[in-house]
Amino acid sequence: MFTRERAFQLLWTIVLIVSLTAVVALNRRSAPTAAMTAASGGEARHGFRLEESAARAGVTFVHQGPTFDAQLEPIMPQVAAMGASVAVADFDRDGWQDFYVTNSAEGSLNRLYRNNGDGSFADVAAAVGLADVNQAGTGVSMGAVWGDFDNDGDEDLFLYKYGRPELFRNDGGRAFVRVSERAGLPRWVNANAAIWWDYDGDGRLDLLLAGYWPEHLDLWHLQTTRIMPASFEYAENGGRKYVFHNRGDGTFEETSAALGIQSRRWTLAAAAADLSGSGYPDLFLANDYGISELFINQGGKKFVEAGRESGVGRTPKSGMNASFGDIFNDGRLSIYKTNISEPGVLVQANDLWVPKVRAAGTGVVEYENLASALGLDLGGWSWGAQFGDLNNDGALDVYLVNGYVSAGERTSYWYDFSQIAVGHSRIIGDARNWPPMRGRSLSGYQRKRMWVNDGAGRFVEVAQEVGARDTYDGRAIALADLSNRGTLDVLVANQRGPFLIYRNAVSAGRHWIAFALEGTVSNRSAIGARVEVQWAGRRQVQEVSGGSGFSAQNDRRLHYGLGATSLVDRVLIRWPSGRSQVIDRPAIDRLHQVKEPQ
Repeated sequence: MFTRERAFQLLWTIVLIVSLTAVVALNRRSAPTAAMTAASGGEARHGFRLEESAARAGVTFVHQGPTFDAQLEPIMPQVAAMGASVAVADFDRDGWQDFYVTNSAEGSLNRLYRNNGDGSFADVAAAVGLADVNQAGTGVSMGAVWGDFDNDGDEDLFLYKYGRPELFRNDGGRAFVRVSERAGLPRWVNANAAIWWDYDGDGRLDLLLAGYWPEHLDLWHLQTTRIMPASFEYAENGGRKYVFHNRGDGTFEETSAALGIQSRRWTLAAAAADLSGSGYPDLFLANDYGISELFINQGGKKFVEAGRESGVGRTPKSGMNASFGDIFNDGRLSIYKTNISEPGVLVQANDLWVPKVRAAGTGVVEYENLASALGLDLGGWSWGAQFGDLNNDGALDVYLVNGYVSAGERTSYWYDFSQIAVGHSRIIGDARNWPPMRGRSLSGYQRKRMWVNDGAGRFVEVAQEVGARDTYDGRAIALADLSNRGTLDVLVANQRGPFLIYRNAVSAGRHWIAFALEGTVSNRSAIGARVEVQWAGRRQVQEVSGGSGFSAQNDRRLHYGLGATSLVDRVLIRWPSGRSQVIDRPAIDRLHQVKEPQ
């Protein structure tokens, strides 16, 4: 019987459902507003805010991951967990920074986003010949770096893969011509890192290519499942390292053995800079399943590995990033290497190697790890990270992306992972012995890190406050001034996720200065040039880089925040050729085009 009580209950049920529906709708509607309000509060406190705007700018790219031999299916999410990357350059020389992003499924297309100069981008990869590069049988893309290897003024592109590496010559920004065979590149390398550098200072860009898996492996057609690292701490059964010396005629000579760079560790990131003060670039390798390596340049003729002597290669971890920054504004470049931190399970912690003193009689700089003391140690399952002054206060900040495999939200593979990690090498080395993942997460859905440098030796994590709130599985991050307005925007490549562009809005009254360098005697890209800016009793050193972070390359124009300062006293430039240049009192709040004096 339909009583008054039942009618009353039904009425209240309807009211409750309608109310809950309204609350959900209002929450959805107000979420962006709440996020913008929080970010605005972050700007007031920290001097900048970030707003994700990729789709609005016409960038709707979503990364696709690779699928290897079916024998790896139980652990496919792990072994196929890399490939998302981003590299920034002005490929058509129109004054606006463009960027290239990689895809990693067989048959998938890479993207080259041309900057339209109005806040939007257009994908021109197919039109210029850089899209269809993941064809079956050739491997798939892991990353790319820009560099003018033929010194014609146009930025060429090197693409590294689990597969056939490719070199594309830039034909005036109109098209790219594949020159891989003529250049003398190997048939197959399973690489996760590459950089352009001029290691001998001859004015021509050389190339470092760092293998991860051994080069004899075709991950799509395995003869055996004994392909995994022999140890979680001291594995040396990974891919070889290649150094291609530029002959100046469009061809390269492989010189790694002659130079003494013969590592077979599982390298995930590489970066080069003059860390020893010799005038030549040294090489830092961040290695998975083991210790880092630091190769000191001996006048462009040989390298000496000094990881243990310097301190950076004593403790085995899971290195995934290599970037340099003058965090104390004292002319010393520190090294930031990321690792794994999962509270309650595994806390390797990230490393911030700060130069201390030069070892007596060796010329090797000793480093101390100050990551924990400065608050830069815990970043989750950390991947790419870059230094940059995001709030233009005159001190370098750090942006870091993280997250390994985001699958079942309330599941975890960590227990099984920890069991295989302590196994014997014969167990670890065979993929058949690794427990199946079965749709479980491994350090997934992690919040990113954005550490603001207060200029006094302390970093404060502010990502949520300033608007960086995504929880995708981040891999590569690059910093670039996309609008030519003196602020660094953040570009993030996510594994099996959408590409993100965080537009940066810096508070008024914060000044800046930037430099776009062009070599004449030195390599045209000016990679390796060292610039020191002096202002208000402070100084900051940066070097032009041919690739840094994890599978990433920043805007090569050097950007310096100045805070409230209205005057730069002096700029000192040391070109890769060894020539020096001084610029007194350059104008602030502008980009300076500087050509190497002949």
